[in-house]
Amino acid sequence: MSRRPTHLDADGAARMVDVGDKPVTARRAVAAATVHMRPDVLAQLLEAGGPKGDAFGVARLAGIAGAKRTSDLVPLCHPLPLDRVDVGLAPDADAGTVLIRAEVRATARTGVEMEALTAASVAALTLYDMAKALQRDIVIERVELLEKSGGRSGAWSRIEPAPPAPEARPARAEHEALVITCSNRSAAGEREDASGPALVAMLRDAGWDVAPRAEVVPDEVAAIATALARAADAGHRLVLTTGGTGLTPTDVTPAATRRVIEREAPGLAELMRSAGVASTPMAALSGGVVGARGATLIANLPGSPRGATESLQALLPVLRHAVEQLAGSDHH
Repeated sequence: MSRRPTHLDADGAARMVDVGDKPVTARRAVAAATVHMRPDVLAQLLEAGGPKGDAFGVARLAGIAGAKRTSDLVPLCHPLPLDRVDVGLAPDADAGTVLIRAEVRATARTGVEMEALTAASVAALTLYDMAKALQRDIVIERVELLEKSGGRSGAWSRIEPAPPAPEARPARAEHEALVITCSNRSAAGEREDASGPALVAMLRDAGWDVAPRAEVVPDEVAAIATALARAADAGHRLVLTTGGTGLTPTDVTPAATRRVIEREAPGLAELMRSAGVASTPMAALSGGVVGARGATLIANLPGSPRGATESLQALLPVLRHAVEQLAGSDHH
């Protein structure tokens, strides 16, 4: 005899399932969506952020917000206190595709599959909205659940191999580390960049595979955020910025960085400030942040050559271990 679906009442009408007798367990779900566009459009999004700004950053935040609002959008879903929502976007510049991967975790009585699917869908829709002025026939396809675990039904995954997570994709960056100088005058060619080359040399001497020249961008939130997102998504494991960490109106590097990173590492930022204060009390004015975007560590260093190199010197003893932890190694 067939079993009545739990979401239907005795009269066959839709209802919210009663989960009151289910155990509270750790729940996890991973979903994906794929967005297809012309390679030249994707290249423009990666290089300039698109007509509306940082398309990838906005899509990532929209996906997170979508997961949290799932019960408002899907009538029979239970509102859940989510423990974690991660949304990653992995562009393939040659194919013109963006793989969106959303992972949701909760400690609850019911699963989070719908939250993961909603996050992937909303991120894809937002990416379309951010790019529609460049191309109207962008295609969103293959919104799918990749895996879930927790609850009575246990673990499940697709029979076919799931698309790899953005963090697990082979890094396309030629060098593991990159330095970005944030300076209006250096970007305009009015002043030679001294701090960027100093950091490049210091990283190289410490054994890092670093790009031989620092990238220079103006002191603009959009320009800095786009450069950081592009560097992280291309596979650089470490990105250092220099400049724009003070209190003047043009010191916007920390604000731009917060638009890009997914979580902060405040201890590393305080480590740099403590080292700077040992030389000058002015170091306390630095608002530089350190955080992670996927498997990439991003750190804001001061703009002066002395301040930048002192800050890097403070980070070097723990920097390699921090990057290895982001790549998935243990704490030992």
